[in-house]
Amino acid sequence: MIILGIDPGIAIVGWGIVDYTGTKFSPIAYGSITTPKEMTTEQRLAEIYRQMTDIINKYHPQEMAVEELFFNTNQTTGIRVAEARGVILLAGHTCGLPIAEYTPLQVKQAVVGYGRAEKKQVITMVTMMLGLAKPPKPDDTADALALAITHAHSGCSRLAKYYNLK
Repeated sequence: MIILGIDPGIAIVGWGIVDYTGTKFSPIAYGSITTPKEMTTEQRLAEIYRQMTDIINKYHPQEMAVEELFFNTNQTTGIRVAEARGVILLAGHTCGLPIAEYTPLQVKQAVVGYGRAEKKQVITMVTMMLGLAKPPKPDDTADALALAITHAHSGCSRLAKYYNLK
């Protein structure tokens, strides 16, 4: 199964694509979409949508895993991230991808085995599980790969439930 993991943001969107066959992970591609703060919100959202659909069309993932929003104290930033997340979900949907969503706690639990793990622990485990020579940068990209791994470990049952396949 080829899975696209997404860590949404307005300035940086982390993305990572992994192949999960049997019990083995193989990284296919990963990176980030960045939008300069000089762009208007509308321009940034359009750029995220364009690049996201380009990634989907280039790598043909079978499923998509997106991080659910976690609101911190800055609600203005949270709203912009929510808007970016909306265009990411739209891109996945219009490209025909089944989409699963995971909380940061679920990702940490699936990748590290502890829901309160530190970011550094998640990055270390992602690097090891995918056999990467060095940790993926920026951290948003590592988070996106962690989302893909999380989906591989738990996503089939969640999608089957969503689509009434069980």
